[in-house]
Amino acid sequence: MGTTKTKIAIITSSLAHGGAERSCGLLSILLSNLGYEIHVVTVLDEIEFNYQGELLNLGLLKKQDDSFLGRFKRLLVFKNYLKKNNFDWIIDHRPRIPTCSELIISRFIYNPKNVIYVVHNFKIDKYFPRNKFIAKIIYKHSPYIIAVSEEIKKAIHQKFGYKNVKTIYNPIDNKLLNSLSKEKIIDKKFILAYGRIDDDVKNFSLLIDGYSQSILPQKKILLYILGDGKDVEKLKLKVAELHLTEKVIFKSKLTNPFPYVKSALFTVLTSKYEGFPMVIIESLALGTPVISVDCNSGPREVIVNEQNGLLIENYSSNELAKAMNRFVEDQFLYENCKNNASKSVEHLAVASISKQWQEILSK
Repeated sequence: MGTTKTKIAIITSSLAHGGAERSCGLLSILLSNLGYEIHVVTVLDEIEFNYQGELLNLGLLKKQDDSFLGRFKRLLVFKNYLKKNNFDWIIDHRPRIPTCSELIISRFIYNPKNVIYVVHNFKIDKYFPRNKFIAKIIYKHSPYIIAVSEEIKKAIHQKFGYKNVKTIYNPIDNKLLNSLSKEKIIDKKFILAYGRIDDDVKNFSLLIDGYSQSILPQKKILLYILGDGKDVEKLKLKVAELHLTEKVIFKSKLTNPFPYVKSALFTVLTSKYEGFPMVIIESLALGTPVISVDCNSGPREVIVNEQNGLLIENYSSNELAKAMNRFVEDQFLYENCKNNASKSVEHLAVASISKQWQEILSK
């Protein structure tokens, strides 16, 4: 077990919006429950998800002064905070794009030998400089680079040749999810997609096209889309053009979407790329089967086709419509996937993922 003498700083962009940020909050709880002293540092003043530990909200300083001088002052506050607390480990979850600032952080703010970098997206350019030489400077002394899927691990190894890459999947807290999902919502039959409404990544256009081509609208099975983002109005216009305004229901982002997840016939993921999508594992944990496109990365590492969901060709609205129809028309297939759903992600439960983190933090 960890002890209170072992101090860990979890660095994240925020504690709001997406699955990566939600997993950071859950990791803070997981490690705190193991007995580690946890501090969470957020770059932005966006705190929605549950977390445990002491919080340093650099976003509050960013709001006060985001000039060049203000950014420099925040770096000093960050550096002094790390120095004062003398952390045994730093676990950095942020996307790491600006090469210059990341060089400064890695060489002058962090102690590279106790920093664990986490990569949450298959688009690894969001986490590594394109220049391999600079990337090597930043990452070469890190004891671990944690990939949240095997495909991300493979991509990192192929591009950079790093040997210190390990896969640890995002965990799920079944007890918490079931507690949050108990609220009673609508009685109508519906399917669900939820997440950031960014069509360039999540490809909700494909979802809407597949739904429109399926038998679901005629069967009076609604499509609920939960979330906020830059493409909400564009997608509403698309729905109107397809004469589906009464069938496709948009709802703003909910801090607790899980009553909808629990009540849905099934959830759908149509992303162009992912990391290790929490949407899939949260749905399955609540006993809700999933239809997902076979994108990089994550879905094929969780979904066993026709056992806990349907894994289909990406970018094909026809294949998506067929999959939706199968779940509605083939009751045996649907019930089989539903019955297997929660069992299929038991290996991602907090207890199992805790052991994997504890193994590397004890070294």
